Amino acid sequence: MLNTPHFLSQYNSIKATALKLRYVTNTHIEPLLNSLSQKFTKSILGTSEAGRSIHGLKVGSGPKRILIWSQMHGNESTTTKSLFDLFNYFESPDCEVLLDACTLFIIPILNPDGAEAYTRFNANHIDLNRDAINQSQSESKILRTVYNDFKPDFCFNLHGQRTIFSAGNTNNSAVLSFLSPSQNEERSKTNTRQKAMELIDVMNRTLQPYLPNQIGRYDDGFNNNCVGDYFQCLNTPTVLFEAGHFPNDYNREETRKYMALALISVLDYVATNEVSGKHHNSYFEIPENEKLFYDVLVRNAVLNSSEPKRISDLGIQYTEVLESGVIEFSPKIVFIGDLKENYGHLEIDANFNPVSHPDYNVLSKGHEIVFILLNLKEISLLVNNNLT
Repeated sequence: MLNTPHFLSQYNSIKATALKLRYVTNTHIEPLLNSLSQKFTKSILGTSEAGRSIHGLKVGSGPKRILIWSQMHGNESTTTKSLFDLFNYFESPDCEVLLDACTLFIIPILNPDGAEAYTRFNANHIDLNRDAINQSQSESKILRTVYNDFKPDFCFNLHGQRTIFSAGNTNNSAVLSFLSPSQNEERSKTNTRQKAMELIDVMNRTLQPYLPNQIGRYDDGFNNNCVGDYFQCLNTPTVLFEAGHFPNDYNREETRKYMALALISVLDYVATNEVSGKHHNSYFEIPENEKLFYDVLVRNAVLNSSEPKRISDLGIQYTEVLESGVIEFSPKIVFIGDLKENYGHLEIDANFNPVSHPDYNVLSKGHEIVFILLNLKEISLLVNNNLT
């Protein structure tokens, strides 16, 4: 049985510290794969559209079979970091019961071309999570082959989500979000969905003491071109994991810790319980994600000196840009108007004073700026300089 406080207390000792920041590629994970113990069976499943290796790992020997894949979208790397934290944890005696009950097959980076370019898409600019039916890409074919050969009892589809999401209509960022995908347009509560909901409920109850009211539920609109929906349609309970934004944690190091906790808690539950779907009702108590956040929100600003009575709010989002192997964050104005119903991870109240920038006569949507002048005083738009 998982001892959550114990897991968190030892987390720093199992954390895969070689993986850090937001840029994670095959180059980063391959030395770690080579150093794994004989508990893990390693394989190369094939190559991506651009010829990069797609790695697979098998660990455990039990009858309950769980398929896990990460970085289907190449720029969603937090869950990959969490997986390698988990691999270190699997080396401890604490995991003997889990690995005796379960067999895991894990693809740590399904989209190595997208990871290399730090983009959602693969080398052919295809979203692999919209290729479930066509299987037009080599990465999609590899995942389907693994699914067919491994015959999982459960699938875990690991992703990352933007900083815009709140946990419901609140000023709480959705640090982690989950979804039991629909199996049909009617979003019926099938038994397969209920089993996935039960697993999500377990993770939510584990996480709430540490992330109170910061867990979200993704919209369950049906799209069977999405891999999670497709596997759910094949009656394999599938859980979508979304790594989101912990306050002031743009490198998602706190988020990765809680994602690792979510993963180990649900694996422990599967190992020690029969998942029937009966215990799923609390799933709907998790608030559905809303898009209420900006990275920076400047309130009550006068943008044009010729219109001093015209007051505006500025919504600013960071664009993630790959520069020399490091992800740089570039603030960009994406909305000007009334944002009283929204929140900012960084909020600046201009208090009805002039807001400007020396490069522009009047700030407008689309301007990329790293600071503003508020009454001629320079104010950085980078949250606590915690972005690199």
